[in-house]
Amino acid sequence: MADTDTAETAAATEAPHPLETLGRHIEARLGRAVLGWRVAVGELTVEVEREAIADVVSFLRHDSACLFSTIVDVTAVDWPARERRFDVVYHLLSMYRNHRIRLKLQAGEDEMVPTITGIFPGANWFEREVFDMFGIVFAGHPDLRRILTDYGFRGHPLRKDFPTTGYVEVRYDEVSKRVLYEPVKLSQEYRLFDFLSPWEGGAHADPSLLPGDEKARGG
Repeated sequence: MADTDTAETAAATEAPHPLETLGRHIEARLGRAVLGWRVAVGELTVEVEREAIADVVSFLRHDSACLFSTIVDVTAVDWPARERRFDVVYHLLSMYRNHRIRLKLQAGEDEMVPTITGIFPGANWFEREVFDMFGIVFAGHPDLRRILTDYGFRGHPLRKDFPTTGYVEVRYDEVSKRVLYEPVKLSQEYRLFDFLSPWEGGAHADPSLLPGDEKARGG
């Protein structure tokens, strides 16, 4: 019984996880700019207001308890069914405190996100990539243009409503001696796939059943 009481007392007085302490510190110092935070799988994620992202990043870089001196990545996630369809995600590293942090903000299709290039110049190409792939505009970016696709490229490839074939195809024309952009023309005439193996095609009396289902029924 004494051992049990000792273990419970030790658990009650055990110091909180360093990332939880950091999350509380950030929330206390930044107030309304922080919408929420959580520690999961050994990682701290902080959700922030879109308009406050530059102030949050500046605080995380310079605050003595944070010192996130390195930007690792800026990326995005597309949720087409959501009203504010994009998550913009930032990953920072503190080599002084040996911590990593993930920042997330939501942005609508017509909303701009403040650039953080004035705080981390290395974010320049990251933000250009997000602009190129998702079409998210970073207000105040010094050179916001495509970085992975061509200048004449149409659309943003990592949006989930972007067709896998794209909208245009590029070829070099020997007659005109120049590169031409043309609407995509699928060379395969018939593109109806029924997910059956070649020897199992054809119509079935019950469309809810596929060949092989009879095995599961003991047939």
